[in-house]
Amino acid sequence: MKQILARVISNIEIMPGVYLIWLEASQIALAAKPGQFVMVNCGEETFLHRPLSIHQVEDMAKEKLALLFAVKGKGTHWLSQRQEGDNLDLIGPLGNGFSLSPASSNLLLVAGGIGIAPLRFLAQEAVSRGHSVKLLLGAADSSRLYPGHFFLPEIEIITATEDGSTGKKGMVTGLLPGLAHWADCIFTCGPLPMYQTMVRTPVLKDRNIQVSLEVRMGCGLGFCYGCTVKTKIGLKQVCQDGPVFKLDEVLWDELND
Repeated sequence: MKQILARVISNIEIMPGVYLIWLEASQIALAAKPGQFVMVNCGEETFLHRPLSIHQVEDMAKEKLALLFAVKGKGTHWLSQRQEGDNLDLIGPLGNGFSLSPASSNLLLVAGGIGIAPLRFLAQEAVSRGHSVKLLLGAADSSRLYPGHFFLPEIEIITATEDGSTGKKGMVTGLLPGLAHWADCIFTCGPLPMYQTMVRTPVLKDRNIQVSLEVRMGCGLGFCYGCTVKTKIGLKQVCQDGPVFKLDEVLWDELND
């Protein structure tokens, strides 16, 4: 874990209200693993740092990393206004990320909306290790779908939109019954209702499913216990024990969206 000043390389809006920011942060990029996150200082007017998933790491030198975030409040609005040459105060990499088993050949990734944030880095790592990767990508409408050209060509992308403007009409979880059998392991990130649907889906019972859990965090370092969740094996801190958990480990009905 490092606390550094990261220089902004670029910051662009790639979907309505969603920004992709590239940073020069070699100390964090070299140590980062898919599923981990950083805490970002979002200006003097915000008291708490913001937790953001590491979205991508530069392939070769690993001197740069990218964060994907939606503008939801004062802090992320401030972050959206950063320009090339600005510096950001980061702490990371933090948390326990996804676990890639060499024995798993076929990996199914399931992203609901901004849930694509930690899965792009995972897909990058999986392809480099020779895994076959399919991505189920869901959003409210076509304008909110993560642009496919940001992905590697080796990844098969299957889309679903709630209004039917692109891909299958409906929720991305509706694609799972037809594709779950193909996967050795399933990785997912999305809103709480998506996980609650998945845990009640018969075809997913007893499957190896890893989920990235997004909750409100205070410190991100395990001191404040503000991100504690209930699991079948007791209370866990998302910032320290997660953010990645097994789907059947968390008591989903005990969580609030």
